[in-house]
Amino acid sequence: MTRPITHIFRLLKWGRTLARHGALRGIERDPNTPPQVKRLARIARFGTIQPREPDYAGAFQDIGPAAIKLGQSLATRPDLVGEAAVANLLTLQDDLPPVRYSEIEQAMAASFGRPVSDLFAEIDPVPVGAASIAQVHKAVTTDGRQVAVKVLRPGVRKRLERDIATYEWAAAHLEALGGEARRLRPRLTIANFKRWTNRELDLRREAASASELAESMKGMEGYCIPAIDWDRTNGRVMTVDWIDGIKISDREALIAAGHDLPELAERLVLAFLRQAISGGFFHADMHQGNLFVRSDGTIAAIDFGIMGRIDRRARQWLAEILYGLTTGNYRRVAEIHFEAQYVPSYHSVDEFATALRAVGEPMRGKPVSELSVGQMLDGLFAITRDFDMETQPHLLLLQKTMVMVEGIATSLNPQINMWDVSAPFVRNWIRDELGPEAALAGRIKSDLETLLRLPDLVRRVEERFPPKGGAPEQPPLPDVPLMWERRGQSGVRWLQVLAGFGVGAVAVAGALATGFLHL
Repeated sequence: MTRPITHIFRLLKWGRTLARHGALRGIERDPNTPPQVKRLARIARFGTIQPREPDYAGAFQDIGPAAIKLGQSLATRPDLVGEAAVANLLTLQDDLPPVRYSEIEQAMAASFGRPVSDLFAEIDPVPVGAASIAQVHKAVTTDGRQVAVKVLRPGVRKRLERDIATYEWAAAHLEALGGEARRLRPRLTIANFKRWTNRELDLRREAASASELAESMKGMEGYCIPAIDWDRTNGRVMTVDWIDGIKISDREALIAAGHDLPELAERLVLAFLRQAISGGFFHADMHQGNLFVRSDGTIAAIDFGIMGRIDRRARQWLAEILYGLTTGNYRRVAEIHFEAQYVPSYHSVDEFATALRAVGEPMRGKPVSELSVGQMLDGLFAITRDFDMETQPHLLLLQKTMVMVEGIATSLNPQINMWDVSAPFVRNWIRDELGPEAALAGRIKSDLETLLRLPDLVRRVEERFPPKGGAPEQPPLPDVPLMWERRGQSGVRWLQVLAGFGVGAVAVAGALATGFLHL
């Protein structure tokens, strides 16, 4: 177990880096920051020269791989780090100098237990991308197919485990300070971050996620997932079909190739809604570097290390919340927050509905080009503190992805209105999933499942309370307290007296037996 002094040393070292980028200024000025944290921040920045504008992304980039991943995670938490910090963290690029190919080849051979030449006829030693956890090389398989090979950086697992241990230690101590720190649940934030990171460190799970997403999106035209080469995939190496296309961020190249940008933007939004609302399993790392447009206009997604999952009940709540905000039914949106227990029951539904109206109505009066999902989410976060809403971890990735998708869609078509695109899809989904027919079908299914469980329930009851046997029932026996179970000093004293007599008797008997004592 790591000693506390080691955690403190790491935190101070990282704090120095944050201070040089001006990233501690907000922590010190925030009235909700515990005094102990402010003192630690002052010590960390002592003697440093801070820039006028904080650069959170640059600080995390300098600290290292775990900090880069943590920064991307914190970009989903405007309630925790503030809107300005989130805007800066969204520019964080997971891009590091590549590992030498000789080390990569050695790691691949060790993971497969055989030479790389047995699997690949050719591998480009210059990576097409190098991130904090892995890097990607273009290759040709021994059967002549072009593929992309993703390989974990050697030693990255150990380094991430070390840093995350310090994050957990710091979060536990921060939450123990109580107040606002407890409400924001930093330990849960780090726990989710750890789970996401561990998932990224097992490339078999990433391959399985890609396969599952491809299966759920099979019926949607114009959106594809590269196929997995399972024979060339293990925990440290993942091989997928090579994607030829234009990065979705390269607007000029897309126009030159003749693609319909507004149509691409709308299709991307609908693809996300289908994943999140219909399937409950979505690509949660939809930044511009992970999306390509093929020559036929198909949007191809890559990098499935971070995936989001939402259960059916939460998806129903989410759909109703989105639809209620688009139609101005703030009372229903407020009721859903109480039904989902996002807001404690001691608050007023009517007061919460009024607060939601303060967020929604200013947006409803703006022109189409100025409506923003990001603005809506920021507004919702602004009222969470007043109504003691705790962080909902299962919605963090969804919020982050919604903002990412809106940003990409807006870059393709500045006039797009996310509400106009989303509303028909959400309305149809609500009708199909929450309408009278769906409600009746769901009730019949639920009641039938309950009936089918009754025989098992009866058997378990009989096992717990078996029938009486043939022997007559025995009379109740009196409850006789045992002397060593009696409470109070009297019982203890009697035990001490008896023990003394016993020891004395044994001593006398021994003395007589040895002749030491004569009667």
